[in-house]
Amino acid sequence: MKTPFLLRRLREAGYEVRALASERALAFTTETALAVAAGGPVATEARWFAPEGGALHLELARWADLLVVAPATAAGLARAAAGLAEDLLTATILGGARKVLWAPAMNPEMWHHPATQANVQRLREWGHAFVGPEHGALAAVGEGEGLGRMSEPETIVEHVRYHLSPKDLAGRTVLVSAGPTREYIDPVRFISNPSSGKMGYAVAEAARDRGARVVLVSGPTALPEPWGMEVVRVERAEEMYEALLERFPAADAVVMAAAVADWQPDSTASEKTPKKSGKNVLELVSTPDILAELGRRKTHQVLVGFAMETRAGHERARAKLERKNLDFICLNFPTRAASAFGGDFNEVEMLFPDGTVESTGRVTKREVADRILDHVCDRLRTKEAERHAQ
Repeated sequence: MKTPFLLRRLREAGYEVRALASERALAFTTETALAVAAGGPVATEARWFAPEGGALHLELARWADLLVVAPATAAGLARAAAGLAEDLLTATILGGARKVLWAPAMNPEMWHHPATQANVQRLREWGHAFVGPEHGALAAVGEGEGLGRMSEPETIVEHVRYHLSPKDLAGRTVLVSAGPTREYIDPVRFISNPSSGKMGYAVAEAARDRGARVVLVSGPTALPEPWGMEVVRVERAEEMYEALLERFPAADAVVMAAAVADWQPDSTASEKTPKKSGKNVLELVSTPDILAELGRRKTHQVLVGFAMETRAGHERARAKLERKNLDFICLNFPTRAASAFGGDFNEVEMLFPDGTVESTGRVTKREVADRILDHVCDRLRTKEAERHAQ
């Protein structure tokens, strides 16, 4: 049963949670497990009506910003779509729950049945949202794999974050670059860097959650493809250059978080180069300066760059900010523990044209992403006001 793990993940993400369990749910897990994971007592039908006359389903409906049903069964979907209130869950939904997110889990035949699909469609029309089901191993013995497995807790938390985030980027298009590039020496050797892509992906996911249409141009990473956005896969700096320039005119904001290689081999061998003893000279030429070209072409866009420095950080970052016509630049130091490649945390200093500097401190990359987008939103509003004033 994944529900206790989901409750823990939601609390780790900073959400206040309460668990509601039907009698059927307690056949698969225990009230104690749910209470420990939620950090408080479990709402059950045994406590539905308080001695003083209070109604638990109404209290829960008014308390919750989002009601997550995980796992959601075919029977639960059917009762909700029929408008029944025969258990605590459906009574809470009818009692005025503001938003409902279903995470279905059932046999593929049950999921694909016309009755279930009709119920899902009806609930969608009422404004309910869904995450999953996914393809994978099924719970019932002997059923193997299929489409019907409940989404993983981490995926559900992502959807919760999406549904609870303010949509201050609705109607905007945000273009994000992420990850490293690879510049090939021969078919099996290349020049690259240790970038994991996590910072750029965090920016893309945060922009999506805030309502933007997101285009993510990603170099090679081991990260799963984010949902809810267009993902453009590239390898070389030249490919990233072309992909970004093609999509730049339609963008309202661009965050260049990719670690693009500065150099590439002057030529790429068509066959693997055999190993030689002694020195082997490799001639390099510069790759396209993507950020400078975007800055040159900038009209209405908010353009954000990154600077990764090991020394003289502020001086170099400010020079880059001015030279490349950026709205602001994010400086971090890869040799610091908080800013190391591949980690889940970062420490960024944002430098602005007016000379101000704002530090995020050591926080998660998702928190850094939201701080960046706060300033993107401010700049978008300012530019829009300036255009209207002209």
